[in-house]
Amino acid sequence: MRILILGAGAWGTALAVSAAGRHPVTLWARDASQVAQMRQARENARYLTGIGFPGYLQVEGPAAGALDRLAAAHDLVIIATPMAGLRGMLQALAGVRVPVAWLCKGFEAGGPSTGGLMGHEIQAEVAPGLQAGALSGPSFALEVARGQPTALVAASPHAAVREALVAAFHSPSLRVYANDDLAGVEVGGAVKNVLAIATGLCDGLGLGLNARAALITRGLAEISRLGLALGARAETFMGLSGLGDLVLTATGDLSRNRRVGLLLAQGQTLAQAVESLGHVAEGVYCARTVVQRAASLGVDMPIAQAVVGLLDGRLQPAEALAALMGREARAEGRG
Repeated sequence: MRILILGAGAWGTALAVSAAGRHPVTLWARDASQVAQMRQARENARYLTGIGFPGYLQVEGPAAGALDRLAAAHDLVIIATPMAGLRGMLQALAGVRVPVAWLCKGFEAGGPSTGGLMGHEIQAEVAPGLQAGALSGPSFALEVARGQPTALVAASPHAAVREALVAAFHSPSLRVYANDDLAGVEVGGAVKNVLAIATGLCDGLGLGLNARAALITRGLAEISRLGLALGARAETFMGLSGLGDLVLTATGDLSRNRRVGLLLAQGQTLAQAVESLGHVAEGVYCARTVVQRAASLGVDMPIAQAVVGLLDGRLQPAEALAALMGREARAEGRG
């Protein structure tokens, strides 16, 4: 199977390294200088220093030609850009006949006509003819690149896409499970980033493990409420892309979104926190859009709302947590 991965960030590179032990893989980057560096060093020093490229991994850049023609020479295309780049990539690939899947997790930001859309909703707007889906689940790029055990979800309404993703990436160390609930998988992957900021804030303020457990549990309830309103199935949120991804991102030391919460608790500004990461923390960019989409559906998401207040500077760290802990008592399962 010939695999094309568009985007040479940490996650796209990690999947390329993982798959290239079994399949020919082309890793495409927009930045010509990064392409030259990766070709020479046979590693992605910008995002995954010390992880060598297998022999089957080929690096290409803009000089390789139009993306649709490049895609046509492969059996599977993976879009590994941040959420902000997904729409443009899908437009460029709209006529491609091979399966296409994206890795980004979030809701698209933008104006009233485009804001608040998940990946499959963007695809339905700009490339409705694609056989498409998402690869998601609890995964840190560095661990996947090192070959440490990981489980992912191949989500698509199209069996051909699910089967292609499993064939491309399933291995003794990387287990890939198929799921046709694309909306549920995408909601879990998007909202967990916002909730991880809240959990990092909680830990940074030293509120303890009890508080962390409460935030994660109530956060899962928020994910489920939004997902059900968007047509997802409840059982999806008890799986890898729901509970699994939330626990990893909210507690793992490699989580960029959790790190944002920790840094804000230490008194850093949002700009300082984001700059220190060196990578995109999707929760920062999609938190407001998540809350707006939830409000349009009448879904209450108090944790996400508090995170938005914190990121906007309307709430200080201690105030954001107080807004959550001070909510009125109610029966569990009712918000």
